[in-house]
Amino acid sequence: MAFLCRRVVQLSCRNFSISSVQCAKKLMGDPMELATGLEKRELLAELAGNDDPFNMKLMKRGPGTKENPNLIPSAFDARIIGCICEPEAQHIKWMWLHKGEPKRCSCGSWYKLQETTPI
Repeated sequence: MAFLCRRVVQLSCRNFSISSVQCAKKLMGDPMELATGLEKRELLAELAGNDDPFNMKLMKRGPGTKENPNLIPSAFDARIIGCICEPEAQHIKWMWLHKGEPKRCSCGSWYKLQETTPI
């Protein structure tokens, strides 16, 4: 009888394992199926090849003259921007840009809002 009890205990203590990849495939669905609203629009924009749908990445300055200002994309009437006036600068000069009126930074660069469609 003791032999049978030990045998049952040994059989019931077998380890069960599954790889983490298989587990993730079974538990997590496609993010596109779960996303809604703004998150889904962001994922669709990334699939379409737009890696910066909210225009938040650092932009290189162009000539920045009064006749040819640096164009800053915005879907709103105003946007706050930061200008790094010198490459070695330790601070950022922040300023508000308003639609229709170009603005000059203290370093001499001009900026103007360019209307874009919202995401």
